Amino acid sequence: MQKTNAIRILEKLKIEFSTDEYPVDLDELDALSVALKINAEPERVFKTLVARSSDDNIYVFCIPGNFELNLKLAAHAANVKKIELINLRELLPLTGYIRGGCSPIGMKKKYKTFIDETAQLFDKIFVSAGARGIQVSISPKDLIRAVEGIFAELI
Repeated sequence: MQKTNAIRILEKLKIEFSTDEYPVDLDELDALSVALKINAEPERVFKTLVARSSDDNIYVFCIPGNFELNLKLAAHAANVKKIELINLRELLPLTGYIRGGCSPIGMKKKYKTFIDETAQLFDKIFVSAGARGIQVSISPKDLIRAVEGIFAELI
């Protein structure tokens, strides 16, 4: 198993998790493709999106792979006027992660993180482990603890 920063953080926090590895295809980095590869329901495979608010703060949103982020709900959750997804070229400098391997756990900086409330419907959800080709299966409550996150309506 590849030891990513996210995995090291989970181990340090003594949070229970498992990993699923899958073959990487650069044309299939989306959460739906990943769900198929790890044989999981798309609503349990959460994608990590990074956004900037109108007051220039960065926020992280984790939502089910088969949904789009509702920017109005995201702004409401973050208590800001407006929010927009960052440009892809900003992802690595801001988070330390690349597209298809962006984990909410272990970013370069601690950004305020919101996880869609539907995560609470499942014992375990999947998020990127911080590298392409590996997902972490974790309880939503433990993910909240690991990222000091908040459940919110985002979709």
